[in-house]
Amino acid sequence: MNRTARLYALVEELRAAAPRPLTVAVLAARFEVSTRTVQRDLQALMQTGVPVRTTPGRGGGWSIDPATTLPPMHFTADEASALAVALAATGASTPYAGAARTAAQKIAASMTGPASAAARELAARIVTLPSPTDSAVRAAVEQALSSNTVLRLSYVDAAGCESDRVVEPAGLLTADGRWYLIAWCRMRQAGRGFRLDRITAAASTTEQAQPYDLAELLRGSAAADAVPPTTVAPLTSPPSPTGRHCAGEPFRSRH
Repeated sequence: MNRTARLYALVEELRAAAPRPLTVAVLAARFEVSTRTVQRDLQALMQTGVPVRTTPGRGGGWSIDPATTLPPMHFTADEASALAVALAATGASTPYAGAARTAAQKIAASMTGPASAAARELAARIVTLPSPTDSAVRAAVEQALSSNTVLRLSYVDAAGCESDRVVEPAGLLTADGRWYLIAWCRMRQAGRGFRLDRITAAASTTEQAQPYDLAELLRGSAAADAVPPTTVAPLTSPPSPTGRHCAGEPFRSRH
């Protein structure tokens, strides 16, 4: 068994035993490797974000929370290729690009055989051009969206005018290859769209934002008929009465 397959198998072994911890010695015997090798593998899993943890002392060992991991998934060659294309096309400026990159690594590590070969071959034929979006700006936007907190930003509109805003994020919209933060702007007292590559600075705060319905903020704009991408729709909650959500036609960036 190569290391990639062993790392995947380690996770499944811990999942099967959860919540009971397993000792390094037990895992080493199970995979017929040294305890030092198992220790290195477990540390590697921790570094890649897998929620494994160790409990010291008698009765302790290594364990994993099944609620925070996915059960084994088996992709067809076409499904693996589709995932490879989608994740490889996620440029550095795309929101949650870091999470997409680690997800791609985990998916690649879990695949073997024809599906893995097809996905890797296709991914090798995908290239992207760099985008000017600042990584610190993207990280602040991601943090504000994930934690539903107020965001402070500096923005340059299409006319070149810069302004400082305090906004309450509602969601993201993608149109014509560009990303927009849709938010309630406290200065304008209305919903506004901010193109990510025009945000020159952003800082998340600890202040909780008010919940705003994305469809309501888009109402009356060029993006009023926006809907979830078909690949994302199954992950979303039941649609609002308007049936409108993010993504679609361009939203006015600022007024």
